[in-house]
Amino acid sequence: MEKIKGLIDAPFTPFKENGEVNYEPIGAYADMLAKNGLKGVFINGSSGEGYMLTEEERMKLAEEWVAAAPQGFKVIVHVGSTCVKMSRNLAAHAQKIGAWGIGAMATPFPKINRVEELVKYCEEIASGAPQLPFYYYHIPAFNNAYLPMPAFLEAVDGRIPNFAGIKYTYESLYEYNQCRLYKDGKFDMLHGQDETILPCLAMGGAQGGIGGTTNYNGRCLVGILDAWEVGDIEKARELQNFSQAVINVICHFRGNIVGGKRIMKLIGLDLGKNRTPFQNMTDDEEKAMKAELEAIRFFDRCNKF
Repeated sequence: MEKIKGLIDAPFTPFKENGEVNYEPIGAYADMLAKNGLKGVFINGSSGEGYMLTEEERMKLAEEWVAAAPQGFKVIVHVGSTCVKMSRNLAAHAQKIGAWGIGAMATPFPKINRVEELVKYCEEIASGAPQLPFYYYHIPAFNNAYLPMPAFLEAVDGRIPNFAGIKYTYESLYEYNQCRLYKDGKFDMLHGQDETILPCLAMGGAQGGIGGTTNYNGRCLVGILDAWEVGDIEKARELQNFSQAVINVICHFRGNIVGGKRIMKLIGLDLGKNRTPFQNMTDDEEKAMKAELEAIRFFDRCNKF
């Protein structure tokens, strides 16, 4: 099964002023990401507020992204939900429309407490799209599924024919590397934290990744991979430190889903507000965030249209 090389973006879902999904910007969005070095998108996940979308909206977004994708641009569809039947339907739809792959995080309710529960959940979902690679999206901060991923790989190995690997969004670089080393790198371990790409590269990982700040800071993050590739460690360090400076700013404004989405407006692509229960930024907060970004010269280095 193909391993992803390069960075995949986790895009925001555009909304109109009335709260309905706005599909119109997706073509320009896809072109901008490709222009700035991103290799694809992982849609309807946490950055895309996937759990606040209806099944119909998620399907329509998948259709629009597949239609808009430039040549060679991968579209991976997050299909996780609290209803495994709906997830399986979303997976089947993704396969039908020609998506490149699918993924699912653990359901936030009911809480998954055992590895076997997680394997069964993934097994049922992946069966809906047997021709597509399936990635488990490990993000325990969102669902409290703090399960050992090496044990998960052992349990899933040979059980789900289209299991491709893990989108690993957690702080344990040790565990990430142990998963990467499992059976001499059998599975694709997609790095999921933009703030720690360089240390993972140093261990041999992060050849492929999925991030959220790549929406607006992709040039910098792709640059880390490029600098590492040619052996320019000082450049890679500078870019990693700058990416952390950007993350420090969004942490002052409710993180990537809220603050990051508003940055898109500041760089030229207004994607609207967030859905309830997210607390949207005020105009004063936007001005304050813009000032913090200007102080680190973000707009000289951000993604360009």
